[in-house]
Amino acid sequence: MILAKEFNRNRFARDSDFTISTNGPQPPTIVQFGANVPQELARASSLVAPFSNGVDLNCGCPQSWACAETLGAALMEKRELVRDMVVETREQLRRDGWAVDKEKDMDNPKGRSVSVKIRIHKDLRKTIDFITTVLGPDQDRHIDWLTIHPRTRSTPSSTPIDLEALEILTSTFGSRVPIILSGDVFALDALPFTSPFLTPTPTTTTTIITTTDPLPQPPPPPEPPHLHHLAGLMSARALLCNPALYAGAPTCPWGAVSTFLSNAARSALPFKLVLHHASEMLGPGMGPDKRALLSKGERAAMMARCGNMLDLIDFLDGKAPAGGLERVGIGGRGREGLDSGLI
Repeated sequence: MILAKEFNRNRFARDSDFTISTNGPQPPTIVQFGANVPQELARASSLVAPFSNGVDLNCGCPQSWACAETLGAALMEKRELVRDMVVETREQLRRDGWAVDKEKDMDNPKGRSVSVKIRIHKDLRKTIDFITTVLGPDQDRHIDWLTIHPRTRSTPSSTPIDLEALEILTSTFGSRVPIILSGDVFALDALPFTSPFLTPTPTTTTTIITTTDPLPQPPPPPEPPHLHHLAGLMSARALLCNPALYAGAPTCPWGAVSTFLSNAARSALPFKLVLHHASEMLGPGMGPDKRALLSKGERAAMMARCGNMLDLIDFLDGKAPAGGLERVGIGGRGREGLDSGLI
Protein backbone atom coordinates (compact mmCIF):
# COMPACT_ATOMS: atom_id res chain seq x y z
CA MET A 1 0.00 0.00 0.00
CA ILE A 2 1.42 3.36 -1.12
CA LEU A 3 0.26 6.42 0.81
CA ALA A 4 -1.30 8.69 -1.80
CA LYS A 5 -0.79 11.98 0.06
CA GLU A 6 2.96 11.47 0.51
CA PHE A 7 3.29 10.05 -3.00
CA ASN A 8 1.79 13.22 -4.45
CA ARG A 9 3.95 15.61 -2.46
CA ASN A 10 7.37 13.98 -2.24
CA ARG A 11 9.52 12.80 -5.13
CA PHE A 12 11.57 10.70 -2.72
CA ALA A 13 8.39 8.82 -1.79
CA ARG A 14 7.66 8.30 -5.48
CA ASP A 15 11.18 7.02 -6.14
CA SER A 16 11.18 4.62 -3.17
CA ASP A 17 7.58 3.39 -3.38
CA PHE A 18 7.13 2.94 -7.12
CA THR A 19 9.92 1.57 -9.28
CA ILE A 20 9.31 -0.39 -12.48
CA SER A 21 11.53 -2.21 -14.92
CA THR A 22 12.13 -0.72 -18.36
CA ASN A 23 13.51 -3.98 -19.73
CA GLY A 24 10.87 -4.93 -22.28
CA PRO A 25 7.14 -5.54 -21.86
CA GLN A 26 6.01 -5.93 -18.26
CA PRO A 27 3.20 -8.06 -16.81
CA PRO A 28 0.00 -6.22 -15.84
CA THR A 29 0.62 -4.11 -12.74
CA ILE A 30 -1.97 -2.73 -10.31
CA VAL A 31 -0.82 -0.03 -7.88
CA GLN A 32 -2.54 -0.08 -4.48
CA PHE A 33 -2.96 3.20 -2.61
CA GLY A 34 -4.00 4.19 0.87
CA ALA A 35 -6.07 7.39 0.77
CA ASN A 36 -9.00 9.13 2.44
CA VAL A 37 -9.43 12.18 0.20
CA PRO A 38 -10.86 11.81 -3.33
CA GLN A 39 -8.50 14.36 -4.89
CA GLU A 40 -5.43 12.72 -3.33
CA LEU A 41 -6.29 9.28 -4.74
CA ALA A 42 -7.15 10.79 -8.13
CA ARG A 43 -3.86 12.72 -8.36
CA ALA A 44 -1.76 9.74 -7.29
CA SER A 45 -3.57 7.54 -9.80
CA SER A 46 -2.89 10.09 -12.52
CA LEU A 47 0.84 9.92 -11.72
CA VAL A 48 1.12 6.14 -12.00
CA ALA A 49 -1.34 5.57 -14.86
CA PRO A 50 1.30 5.88 -17.62
CA PHE A 51 3.36 3.12 -15.98
CA SER A 52 0.69 0.70 -14.70
CA ASN A 53 -2.56 -0.97 -15.71
CA GLY A 54 -4.76 0.24 -12.88
CA VAL A 55 -5.12 1.42 -9.31
CA ASP A 56 -6.65 -0.15 -6.22
CA LEU A 57 -7.91 1.50 -3.03
CA ASN A 58 -6.94 -0.39 0.13
CA CYS A 59 -9.87 -0.64 2.54
CA GLY A 60 -8.52 -3.76 4.21
CA CYS A 61 -5.28 -2.95 6.07
CA PRO A 62 -6.04 -3.57 9.80
CA GLN A 63 -2.83 -2.08 11.21
CA SER A 64 -3.46 0.41 14.00
CA TRP A 65 -1.42 3.23 12.45
CA ALA A 66 -3.42 3.01 9.22
CA CYS A 67 -6.79 2.94 10.98
CA ALA A 68 -5.76 5.88 13.17
CA GLU A 69 -5.26 7.90 9.98
CA THR A 70 -8.64 6.76 8.57
CA LEU A 71 -6.89 4.55 6.07
CA GLY A 72 -7.20 0.84 5.32
CA ALA A 73 -9.90 -1.01 7.25
CA ALA A 74 -11.11 2.21 8.90
CA LEU A 75 -12.63 3.11 5.53
CA MET A 76 -15.09 0.23 5.94
CA GLU A 77 -17.10 2.70 8.05
CA LYS A 78 -16.95 5.37 5.31
CA ARG A 79 -18.77 3.85 2.36
CA GLU A 80 -19.85 7.17 0.80
CA LEU A 81 -16.28 8.46 1.01
CA VAL A 82 -14.95 5.32 -0.67
CA ARG A 83 -17.55 5.70 -3.42
CA ASP A 84 -16.54 9.34 -3.94
CA MET A 85 -12.85 8.39 -4.14
CA VAL A 86 -13.29 5.75 -6.83
CA VAL A 87 -15.68 7.97 -8.83
CA GLU A 88 -13.28 10.92 -8.69
CA THR A 89 -10.35 8.68 -9.65
CA ARG A 90 -12.16 7.23 -12.65
CA GLU A 91 -13.14 10.71 -13.83
CA GLN A 92 -9.56 11.97 -13.43
CA LEU A 93 -8.20 9.08 -15.50
CA ARG A 94 -10.85 9.75 -18.14
CA ARG A 95 -9.86 13.43 -18.28
CA ASP A 96 -6.24 12.35 -18.69
CA GLY A 97 -7.19 10.38 -21.79
CA TRP A 98 -7.19 6.84 -20.36
CA ALA A 99 -9.85 4.31 -21.31
CA VAL A 100 -11.88 3.47 -18.20
CA ASP A 101 -15.02 1.81 -19.55
CA LYS A 102 -14.38 -1.47 -17.73
CA GLU A 103 -15.03 -4.56 -19.88
CA LYS A 104 -15.32 -2.45 -23.02
CA ASP A 105 -11.67 -1.42 -22.66
CA MET A 106 -10.13 -4.70 -21.52
CA ASP A 107 -8.16 -5.01 -24.78
CA ASN A 108 -7.51 -1.29 -25.21
CA PRO A 109 -3.80 -0.39 -24.77
CA LYS A 110 -4.94 2.72 -22.89
CA GLY A 111 -7.34 0.80 -20.69
CA ARG A 112 -6.94 1.40 -16.94
CA SER A 113 -8.84 -0.18 -14.04
CA VAL A 114 -10.09 1.15 -10.71
CA SER A 115 -10.75 -1.39 -7.96
CA VAL A 116 -11.20 -1.72 -4.19
CA LYS A 117 -10.02 -4.24 -1.61
CA ILE A 118 -12.18 -4.65 1.50
CA ARG A 119 -12.66 -6.59 4.72
CA ILE A 120 -16.01 -7.59 6.19
CA HIS A 121 -18.02 -6.36 9.18
CA LYS A 122 -19.24 -8.44 12.10
CA ASP A 123 -22.72 -7.61 10.88
CA LEU A 124 -22.60 -8.73 7.26
CA ARG A 125 -25.52 -6.45 6.42
CA LYS A 126 -23.13 -3.50 6.79
CA THR A 127 -20.75 -5.12 4.28
CA ILE A 128 -23.62 -5.60 1.84
CA ASP A 129 -24.57 -1.92 2.26
CA PHE A 130 -20.92 -0.92 1.76
CA ILE A 131 -20.53 -2.92 -1.46
CA THR A 132 -23.87 -1.71 -2.80
CA THR A 133 -22.84 1.93 -2.28
CA VAL A 134 -19.32 1.56 -3.70
CA LEU A 135 -20.44 -0.57 -6.63
CA GLY A 136 -23.05 1.86 -7.89
CA PRO A 137 -25.57 1.14 -10.65
CA ASP A 138 -25.24 -2.00 -12.73
CA GLN A 139 -25.36 -0.09 -16.01
CA ASP A 140 -22.31 1.99 -15.04
CA ARG A 141 -20.70 0.57 -11.91
CA HIS A 142 -17.92 2.50 -10.23
CA ILE A 143 -15.27 -0.24 -9.97
CA ASP A 144 -13.81 -2.86 -12.30
CA TRP A 145 -13.51 -5.56 -9.66
CA LEU A 146 -13.70 -6.12 -5.91
CA THR A 147 -11.24 -7.99 -3.70
CA ILE A 148 -12.71 -9.40 -0.49
CA HIS A 149 -10.68 -10.45 2.54
CA PRO A 150 -13.33 -12.30 4.59
CA ARG A 151 -12.04 -11.34 8.02
CA THR A 152 -13.10 -8.40 10.16
CA ARG A 153 -10.76 -5.60 11.10
CA SER A 154 -10.07 -7.27 14.47
CA THR A 155 -9.87 -10.90 13.30
CA PRO A 156 -6.28 -12.24 13.58
CA SER A 157 -4.72 -13.85 10.51
CA SER A 158 -4.43 -17.13 12.47
CA THR A 159 -8.24 -17.42 12.38
CA PRO A 160 -9.56 -19.05 9.19
CA ILE A 161 -11.40 -16.85 6.73
CA ASP A 162 -15.17 -16.63 7.04
CA LEU A 163 -16.30 -18.93 4.23
CA GLU A 164 -19.99 -18.42 4.99
CA ALA A 165 -19.63 -14.66 4.56
CA LEU A 166 -17.61 -15.15 1.38
CA GLU A 167 -20.25 -17.45 -0.06
CA ILE A 168 -23.03 -14.95 0.70
CA LEU A 169 -21.12 -12.00 -0.79
CA THR A 170 -20.04 -13.80 -3.95
CA SER A 171 -23.55 -15.12 -4.57
CA THR A 172 -25.01 -11.65 -3.96
CA PHE A 173 -22.58 -9.57 -6.01
CA GLY A 174 -20.56 -12.01 -8.12
CA SER A 175 -22.84 -11.69 -11.14
CA ARG A 176 -22.50 -7.88 -11.04
CA VAL A 177 -18.75 -7.45 -10.56
CA PRO A 178 -15.74 -9.81 -10.66
CA ILE A 179 -14.82 -10.80 -7.09
CA ILE A 180 -11.33 -11.86 -6.02
CA LEU A 181 -10.55 -13.63 -2.75
CA SER A 182 -7.73 -12.50 -0.49
CA GLY A 183 -6.87 -14.59 2.56
CA ASP A 184 -5.72 -18.16 3.23
CA VAL A 185 -4.60 -18.70 -0.37
CA PHE A 186 -1.60 -20.83 0.60
CA ALA A 187 -1.70 -23.75 -1.87
CA LEU A 188 -3.94 -24.38 -4.85
CA ASP A 189 -4.58 -27.97 -3.80
CA ALA A 190 -5.54 -27.02 -0.22
CA LEU A 191 -8.13 -24.29 -0.68
CA PRO A 192 -11.15 -24.62 1.65
CA PHE A 193 -13.63 -24.27 -1.23
CA THR A 194 -14.20 -25.21 -4.85
CA SER A 195 -14.82 -22.90 -7.78
CA PRO A 196 -15.42 -23.25 -11.52
CA PHE A 197 -12.24 -21.36 -12.43
CA LEU A 198 -10.08 -23.83 -10.45
CA THR A 199 -9.08 -27.21 -11.86
CA PRO A 200 -11.27 -29.72 -10.00
CA THR A 201 -9.44 -32.23 -7.86
CA PRO A 202 -10.43 -35.85 -8.66
CA THR A 203 -12.06 -37.64 -5.77
CA THR A 204 -12.08 -41.34 -5.08
CA THR A 205 -14.71 -43.36 -3.28
CA THR A 206 -13.82 -46.39 -1.17
CA THR A 207 -16.46 -49.03 -0.45
CA ILE A 208 -15.99 -51.25 2.59
CA ILE A 209 -17.91 -54.53 2.74
CA THR A 210 -18.14 -56.35 6.06
CA THR A 211 -19.78 -59.62 7.03
CA THR A 212 -20.48 -58.59 10.62
CA ASP A 213 -22.25 -55.66 12.14
CA PRO A 214 -20.24 -52.58 11.10
CA LEU A 215 -18.61 -50.41 13.71
CA PRO A 216 -20.04 -46.92 14.06
CA GLN A 217 -18.42 -44.64 11.53
CA PRO A 218 -17.71 -40.97 12.11
CA PRO A 219 -19.82 -38.64 9.98
CA PRO A 220 -18.18 -37.62 6.70
CA PRO A 221 -16.58 -34.17 6.66
CA PRO A 222 -18.83 -31.45 5.28
CA GLU A 223 -18.51 -30.67 1.61
CA PRO A 224 -16.51 -27.46 1.00
CA PRO A 225 -18.61 -24.60 -0.33
CA HIS A 226 -18.69 -24.17 -4.10
CA LEU A 227 -18.20 -20.50 -5.00
CA HIS A 228 -19.86 -20.20 -8.39
CA HIS A 229 -19.10 -16.51 -8.83
CA LEU A 230 -15.53 -16.28 -7.55
CA ALA A 231 -13.37 -14.76 -10.31
CA GLY A 232 -9.81 -15.00 -8.95
CA LEU A 233 -7.37 -15.33 -6.08
CA MET A 234 -4.99 -12.91 -4.37
CA SER A 235 -2.12 -13.97 -2.13
CA ALA A 236 0.50 -12.02 -0.20
CA ARG A 237 2.37 -13.95 2.50
CA ALA A 238 2.20 -17.24 0.60
CA LEU A 239 3.61 -15.70 -2.60
CA LEU A 240 6.46 -14.16 -0.65
CA CYS A 241 7.46 -17.67 0.42
CA ASN A 242 6.57 -19.41 -2.84
CA PRO A 243 6.42 -17.22 -5.96
CA ALA A 244 5.55 -20.37 -7.96
CA LEU A 245 2.30 -20.88 -6.04
CA TYR A 246 0.07 -20.09 -9.02
CA ALA A 247 2.09 -22.43 -11.20
CA GLY A 248 0.89 -25.21 -8.88
CA ALA A 249 4.16 -25.77 -7.01
CA PRO A 250 3.47 -26.88 -3.41
CA THR A 251 6.75 -25.33 -2.21
CA CYS A 252 9.23 -22.87 -3.66
CA PRO A 253 11.48 -24.55 -6.28
CA TRP A 254 15.15 -23.70 -6.79
CA GLY A 255 14.23 -22.42 -10.25
CA ALA A 256 12.18 -19.61 -8.69
CA VAL A 257 15.10 -18.62 -6.45
CA SER A 258 17.40 -18.65 -9.47
CA THR A 259 15.06 -16.47 -11.53
CA PHE A 260 14.69 -14.00 -8.65
CA LEU A 261 18.45 -13.70 -8.12
CA SER A 262 19.05 -13.23 -11.84
CA ASN A 263 16.49 -10.40 -11.98
CA ALA A 264 17.75 -8.85 -8.74
CA ALA A 265 21.34 -8.83 -10.04
CA ARG A 266 20.20 -6.73 -12.99
CA SER A 267 18.20 -4.25 -10.92
CA ALA A 268 18.79 -1.61 -8.28
CA LEU A 269 16.92 -3.51 -5.57
CA PRO A 270 18.53 -2.82 -2.15
CA PHE A 271 20.52 -5.84 -1.02
CA LYS A 272 18.78 -6.07 2.37
CA LEU A 273 15.51 -6.49 0.51
CA VAL A 274 17.04 -9.14 -1.77
CA LEU A 275 18.31 -11.02 1.27
CA HIS A 276 14.91 -10.83 2.96
CA HIS A 277 13.11 -12.20 -0.11
CA ALA A 278 15.68 -14.98 -0.52
CA SER A 279 15.31 -15.98 3.14
CA GLU A 280 11.52 -16.22 2.78
CA MET A 281 11.76 -18.27 -0.42
CA LEU A 282 14.31 -20.67 1.04
CA GLY A 283 12.24 -21.41 4.15
CA PRO A 284 9.02 -23.39 4.59
CA GLY A 285 5.95 -22.04 2.84
CA MET A 286 2.51 -21.17 4.18
CA GLY A 287 0.79 -24.24 2.75
CA PRO A 288 0.47 -27.72 4.27
CA ASP A 289 3.76 -28.84 2.67
CA LYS A 290 6.44 -27.52 5.05
CA ARG A 291 9.54 -28.63 3.14
CA ALA A 292 12.23 -25.95 2.92
CA LEU A 293 15.13 -25.50 0.51
CA LEU A 294 17.45 -24.60 3.41
CA SER A 295 17.28 -25.47 7.10
CA LYS A 296 16.73 -22.80 9.74
CA GLY A 297 20.43 -22.93 10.63
CA GLU A 298 21.49 -22.54 7.00
CA ARG A 299 19.21 -19.54 6.56
CA ALA A 300 20.63 -17.96 9.73
CA ALA A 301 24.15 -18.51 8.42
CA MET A 302 23.19 -16.92 5.11
CA MET A 303 21.81 -13.83 6.85
CA ALA A 304 24.97 -13.50 8.99
CA ARG A 305 27.58 -14.14 6.29
CA CYS A 306 26.20 -12.49 3.17
CA GLY A 307 26.89 -8.78 2.89
CA ASN A 308 26.33 -8.34 -0.85
CA MET A 309 25.06 -10.10 -3.95
CA LEU A 310 28.42 -11.77 -4.57
CA ASP A 311 28.39 -13.36 -1.13
CA LEU A 312 24.78 -14.46 -1.53
CA ILE A 313 25.27 -16.14 -4.90
CA ASP A 314 28.46 -17.84 -3.72
CA PHE A 315 26.63 -19.11 -0.63
CA LEU A 316 23.63 -20.44 -2.51
CA ASP A 317 25.75 -21.89 -5.28
CA GLY A 318 27.20 -24.22 -2.67
CA LYS A 319 23.77 -25.17 -1.31
CA ALA A 320 21.71 -25.69 -4.44
CA PRO A 321 21.54 -29.16 -5.99
CA ALA A 322 23.32 -29.76 -9.29
CA GLY A 323 21.73 -27.48 -11.84
CA GLY A 324 19.65 -25.71 -9.21
CA LEU A 325 20.98 -22.25 -10.05
CA GLU A 326 22.03 -22.88 -13.63
CA ARG A 327 18.65 -22.35 -15.24
CA VAL A 328 19.27 -18.65 -15.70
CA GLY A 329 23.04 -18.65 -15.79
CA ILE A 330 24.06 -18.39 -12.14
CA GLY A 331 25.09 -21.84 -10.97
CA GLY A 332 28.80 -22.65 -11.03
CA ARG A 333 29.85 -19.05 -11.67
CA GLY A 334 29.37 -17.12 -8.43
CA ARG A 335 31.61 -14.04 -8.30
CA GLU A 336 33.09 -14.83 -11.68
CA GLY A 337 29.64 -14.76 -13.25
CA LEU A 338 28.76 -11.40 -11.74
CA ASP A 339 32.15 -9.81 -12.39
CA SER A 340 32.21 -10.85 -16.03
CA GLY A 341 28.70 -9.59 -16.69
CA LEU A 342 27.34 -13.08 -17.45
CA ILE A 343 24.29 -12.43 -15.27
